[in-house]
Amino acid sequence: MKNLLFLLFTIALCTSCENSKEDREAMLPKSSGNINNLQIVIDDDLWNGAVGESLRAQFAAPVDGLPQEEPLFSINQLGPQSFNGFTQIQRIFLFIQKSENTNFRIANNPYAKPQKGVFISGNTDAEIISQIEENAKAIIALLQKTEIEEQQRRISLSLLNVKTVEDSLGVSIKAPSAYRVAKVTKDFAWLRKDIRTGTTNIMIYEMPLHSFDKEETRIGDIIKMRDSIGQIHIEGPTEGSYMITEEAYAPYLFTSEVAGKFAYETKGTWEVKNNYMAGPFLNYAIRDSINNRLLIIEGFTFAPSVGKRDYQFELEAIIKSVKFK
Repeated sequence: MKNLLFLLFTIALCTSCENSKEDREAMLPKSSGNINNLQIVIDDDLWNGAVGESLRAQFAAPVDGLPQEEPLFSINQLGPQSFNGFTQIQRIFLFIQKSENTNFRIANNPYAKPQKGVFISGNTDAEIISQIEENAKAIIALLQKTEIEEQQRRISLSLLNVKTVEDSLGVSIKAPSAYRVAKVTKDFAWLRKDIRTGTTNIMIYEMPLHSFDKEETRIGDIIKMRDSIGQIHIEGPTEGSYMITEEAYAPYLFTSEVAGKFAYETKGTWEVKNNYMAGPFLNYAIRDSINNRLLIIEGFTFAPSVGKRDYQFELEAIIKSVKFK
């Protein structure tokens, strides 16, 4: 009997705790902040010294594949004494402080929702820096995932009708209604959006499943693929001009995952052959074994004289919304 009463008490307590957590989160304010704006809460002395240098080296490092240097995150530094009220609802933040104990902790929705907070402490500058450098890669991946999800949420507020793309290529994708379907054939789709200084673009097409299996020629094969597609589908403003991969710089190549499938991720810059147009691209070759193909989805931007990080980030969020039918 005592064991039964103890079990019932434990269940009631756990249920109460879970309800309390849900109730607390329901009362949290909505988080805010521009995409990829990172708030770092830290004393001025730490920020202006070696700890701040370490933070900037990691979180303001240049984004791969852009024609000009732009940081991973736009950083706003804030003293701990000012971290209250409205300043606590930034969607992503780091809280750095000196403490007797060295600690690294990730908090979900501590002051707002959705929100990711990372708390790092140490007894000395060296201990704090060690925590930053040891965990930077994981922190960046977590924060970028959070921002992709927020970008996708904003995109979902008003979606483009992409039924023609679904019918042609057997995939759905969530793009903002500001885009238009510029071209669709039985094996190619092109979505475009006009921006203040140019356009952002999404291309979707197919390649044979084993096109890039040879490691020693992989990057060259991806470049040849891009250039051939550019020649066929992406004409430049003058006769005989078309989009190619910029010849002066080799693209970055990574392995990745999109829609739960293995993918090759390529970042670099494109240019127009026989013309003076250029910009960044982000290309995913997704292994769709069920349909015996690689599905290629690429986002590229033409936006002279302005930053391109945020345009490319939106394109990444669109690409990562793809679902295979």
